[in-house]
Amino acid sequence: MLEPTNNDELPVIPGKRYFTIGEVSELCAVKPHVLRYWEQEFEQLKPVKRRGNRRYYQRQDVLTIRQIRSLLYDQGFTIGGARQNMQVDATATESKASSDAEFNNMISSIITELEDILVLLKTK
Repeated sequence: MLEPTNNDELPVIPGKRYFTIGEVSELCAVKPHVLRYWEQEFEQLKPVKRRGNRRYYQRQDVLTIRQIRSLLYDQGFTIGGARQNMQVDATATESKASSDAEFNNMISSIITELEDILVLLKTK
């Protein structure tokens, strides 16, 4: 995922597994109510909810929030534009994974055919 260069002035993300909404607020320089709003607007942002509906964000969520913040605050996107940009990024990632899988399948079939040819050559 893209980690915008404009986020260089933000604090380093600690090596923890889960972060509270207050910690994420400080790490991303965004108020908690804005984070709750973004959860409604961006499908990529789904923190784990535990007892009492408390939100716990993972590292990937923090990176996603920083990307959203950069799109909205630094690059001047609207909510709709940022949402569309995030979906395009997700689609490109899925497309690359799909083409990688096709390539791996093709290589596997070529290897199998070559092994079959080798067996035929050894028997003659």
